Amino acid sequence: MREVTLRIGNMHCDGCVRRVSQTLGNVSGVKVGEVRIGAARVQAPDEMPDETLVSALEKMGYPVIGMEK
Repeated sequence: MREVTLRIGNMHCDGCVRRVSQTLGNVSGVKVGEVRIGAARVQAPDEMPDETLVSALEKMGYPVIGMEK
């Protein structure tokens, strides 16, 4: 497992935080850590492409504007 911090756009409220947390939690194999306005920290399988996380969020209207591994 690898830890990834995602910087996420379009997050403005607690509702956004809940939606992002649920979206990431629905990605198979991902463990959600801290989610706050503008960022989320998750653990993802080593073999999972970054695009899997990015795509899940972008489908919900939350663009990933940066990623730290």
